[in-house]
Amino acid sequence: MNTEINLVDIRAFVVIAEQGNFTVAAEVLGCSRSHLSKQLLSLETFLGVSLIIRTTRTQRLTDQGELFLQQCQQALQQIDQAVATTVESAERLKGNIYINCVGGILGEEIIVKLVNDFIQLYPDITIDLDFSSQRVDLIEDHFDAVFRMGALADSGLIARKLMDIKNCTLASPAYLEKYGQPTHPNQLNKYACIVGSINHWRFEQQGSSKDSVEVAIKGSFRCKNGRAMKISALAGNGIVRLPYLYCSEEMRANELVEVFSDWHIPDTPFYVLYHKDKFQPERLKKFIQFTHENFKTYLPDL
Repeated sequence: MNTEINLVDIRAFVVIAEQGNFTVAAEVLGCSRSHLSKQLLSLETFLGVSLIIRTTRTQRLTDQGELFLQQCQQALQQIDQAVATTVESAERLKGNIYINCVGGILGEEIIVKLVNDFIQLYPDITIDLDFSSQRVDLIEDHFDAVFRMGALADSGLIARKLMDIKNCTLASPAYLEKYGQPTHPNQLNKYACIVGSINHWRFEQQGSSKDSVEVAIKGSFRCKNGRAMKISALAGNGIVRLPYLYCSEEMRANELVEVFSDWHIPDTPFYVLYHKDKFQPERLKKFIQFTHENFKTYLPDL
């Protein structure tokens, strides 16, 4: 037997049975009597039973039709309730949002403040905030949105840039006094560097020439946490690459100083990414909008 029963035909049968008249049922459904007859015939053929006995003047349900009608009415009511619940859930500002985010100051201070203000504004929305640093797949890992730094691989996600992060190449004055100050990025292979997630540092020259160079770096301390990298640099363990907002106070206090005066690391874009979904839940729409409109207000004064 063909197991792909047509739900539209079932709904047509229920309306015919409830109205007790093909003409009225056709008006209710906005179709012709002949179309309804074809739908009923298709359903009866699928089931292999007669559901309605009809003449030119009247109609009545068969025993099988009575039983089928009762069960279909209950099933359709459950389907209608499921549809209504699903639509209401998507439209109401209620439910959970799953977010993955970079750690450090960006995630643990700026994004955390933004998230907490958002849930105060919408108290029926809950947020799960995850700081795992590996690249995640929004669909496989069940995330609604992610915050990420750096160039993005081509994907089906929507990316909204929130800011450009200024980067610095820094060391403690004590380290530079002990080992000397490099004058060109190519010399970094002779120095200890504090390594994060990137083993190659790209530099651009200041001024009109715009020369660029990429350098493979190495060091005795490797960590993907910005705070830990900063502490290691302050201890005099090498040259570090960090976002300016991670170390602005230490730079003002001259505890960390710029290594190069005429070479800089390009800014790093910071994005919020989310699914390309025209049926996006209202709660996620509100969070994306809130983030886009308010993100920069959470940045420290630098």
